[in-house]
Amino acid sequence: MSIAHPTSMALLKPFLNLIIIALLCIQFSQGQAQIDWVNGGYWYTESGLAASAIDSTLFTHLFCAFADLNPNTNQVTVSSECATFPDTVHQKNPSVITLLSIGGGSVDSSVFNQMASQPASRRTFIDSSIRLARASGYDGLDLDWEHLTMPSEMANMATLLEEWRAALDDEASSTGADRLILTAAVAVSPQLDPETRFPTEVIARNLDWVNVMAYDFYNPSGSSVTRSHAALFDPTGGPSGSSGIRAWIDGGVPREQLVLGFPFYGYAYKLVNPNKNGLLAPAAGIDTSVGDPGYGTVAYSKIRAFINARRATVVYNSTYVTNYCYSGTTWIGYDDTQAIATKVSYAKNNRLFGYVAWHIGQDYNWMLSRQAFQAWGAKATVAVA
Repeated sequence: MSIAHPTSMALLKPFLNLIIIALLCIQFSQGQAQIDWVNGGYWYTESGLAASAIDSTLFTHLFCAFADLNPNTNQVTVSSECATFPDTVHQKNPSVITLLSIGGGSVDSSVFNQMASQPASRRTFIDSSIRLARASGYDGLDLDWEHLTMPSEMANMATLLEEWRAALDDEASSTGADRLILTAAVAVSPQLDPETRFPTEVIARNLDWVNVMAYDFYNPSGSSVTRSHAALFDPTGGPSGSSGIRAWIDGGVPREQLVLGFPFYGYAYKLVNPNKNGLLAPAAGIDTSVGDPGYGTVAYSKIRAFINARRATVVYNSTYVTNYCYSGTTWIGYDDTQAIATKVSYAKNNRLFGYVAWHIGQDYNWMLSRQAFQAWGAKATVAVA
């Protein structure tokens, strides 16, 4: 038996990934693609990563973020990068499913609420989203309406989703094309406060799945202790990915419609005492020497550079399912390969619909993306929630 040369094996890896995707992830039935699960990632147009540089063989689904909602015309507009995104990522993986994500965390909720509050503006928004998706070759649309705070916004979202799904069904029926997929990115819990709750029944009835943003629970701005912003479990009773998933299931959204979201970034804290450097250690807010001055965010690629340059100590906490590193008074909480693998195993073992990362431009040499993709194919090891 001959043994392949290492260089030859490296060249074969992208093709092997394509075979895995084709065999495991997508089946086709009459009229519409039947999706088995989601190994997904968001690509952010301003990330500095060119769409042509994406290793799309590591994903079954890729989301282009973001298309914009014009508040004056209520039409969806798209950048040239998003307009050509499907064609670009299909060069390396013809099977990857692409979705156009509309909105984003920087958009004020009132912009979406104004559109969704009137029948005519909803129709304009819906029709323009379908036209754009079809013209650019997308397989689906993703709503990223964030920062909802009022019951009236939730009611308007419910109406929008009902009409959007009906329009997608009608368009597919009239054209004979596969229906466009409809998804949404949602908060970690459907209950935002005692009065404000996501329309879970409408979501379950009209969306193909939801991407649960199980991150940003905490940030170092004004914080007095270090924390994990994306812990899968929290023994202190704070927000966590697992408690959020349970809340969505209890709220009426089947686990088979839930996709676990995790971050490819962390938060940098400034320790009060470098000798007290674990979780919940005394902190004095943001360490701006590493993290963004606004909230303290730092991309995984920069975290890896910090670890290498400062020879920082790296810790994996299996109780919370999180990583952190520290050097001197700098402390960063984030997800490394151990946390990512455990989260993917949790999603698989709990029969969720998959996982999705925000955002892939923050990865380092595709380490986290590759770990997630490989972990989905491995035996699950995390108990059912």
